[in-house]
Amino acid sequence: MIVLLLLLGSLLQGVKRGASGSARRLFFFVWQAVVLVVCLILAAVLTNALSPITAKWLTEYVKLPLHNLNGLEQAWFTWLTSMRDFALLRYGVLFLLSYLLLRTFASFIEPVIEHVVGRMLSRRHETDLRMSSKRGASRALGAVIGAAHGAGRSFVFVALLFVYVSLMPNGWYVEKISDSPLYKEAATWLAPVAGDMLAGQGPVLTKAVEAQFQQILKRKFEIIDYAVPSEIEKAAVYVTKDALTDEEKARKLYDWLGTRIAYDWDKANNYEQHGIWKEQMPADTFDSRKGVCIDIARLYAVMARSAGLQVRVVTGMGADGRGGFGPHAWNEVKIHEGDDGWIPLDATWSSSGDWFNPPQFERTHISEA
Repeated sequence: MIVLLLLLGSLLQGVKRGASGSARRLFFFVWQAVVLVVCLILAAVLTNALSPITAKWLTEYVKLPLHNLNGLEQAWFTWLTSMRDFALLRYGVLFLLSYLLLRTFASFIEPVIEHVVGRMLSRRHETDLRMSSKRGASRALGAVIGAAHGAGRSFVFVALLFVYVSLMPNGWYVEKISDSPLYKEAATWLAPVAGDMLAGQGPVLTKAVEAQFQQILKRKFEIIDYAVPSEIEKAAVYVTKDALTDEEKARKLYDWLGTRIAYDWDKANNYEQHGIWKEQMPADTFDSRKGVCIDIARLYAVMARSAGLQVRVVTGMGADGRGGFGPHAWNEVKIHEGDDGWIPLDATWSSSGDWFNPPQFERTHISEA
């Protein structure tokens, strides 16, 4: 019905405008489609060239301040470091900016094209009006051109539906759309062109975007925790003063937190039973000597950085001891060069055993993608 309305509306507009008016509208419809495609292609090329340059520049010049940041500063540095470290976000932002820049440039050309084409078609329109015998023919031709314009609009509409169904097969109204005979016919033409790419890469891209969004949310805490309170820094240096290697430093900090920070069951139960979450900083965990897994992991990360270690907080699912899994957080520390130099540890579970880089750690800890 929507396609029918698009065709009928365009046809009536064609009859009203006549041949020259309909031709003008159709020309700019095609022109804008061409400009759209060209700008998208050029934006992709430009983004591929700019992304590594931007990452390198941000790595060289973005330095986090060591003082406590206010809310605006936290948001700004979260954005900058996310652009530096997360390729998908950086690509998306650069692509959008490049596309908008190219479309802005194209918008300066469009008035010139419109003026030239408009004058050409308006002369023809004036000639047609003087020849009254041709008015009927002009309207008939306008109807044909309008119908072609409507067909173009309908194709764009169905193509957008095809993208939506391919990327979100379980989305709202997808089943109804897929049952439409007209959509089925159009899909047989569109599938060979983009169907495999959308069906295969679409869900992967969606998951990648979700994973990177979660990373950006966690980056906020990394920015907040970057400035280390002096008492925590002193404690970390004191705990690791006799360690000779990075692994020994990581182990001493694990033992220290495992024997001094108690699990806050009241906080956990209050969240599980009432949905009330108490946010606390690493300094709060250090002073109160209690916290849940994310609090302990954040405190460990702050102390490890103070001792000169590369460390990260990992979130995901942890075994609950009853055959299931629940939300959990732990740490990874780099003790050797290369990607294999990172080892996992879980100071929250230290009271139940040795969780400092044990064998088969991944069986009880499933990190987020």
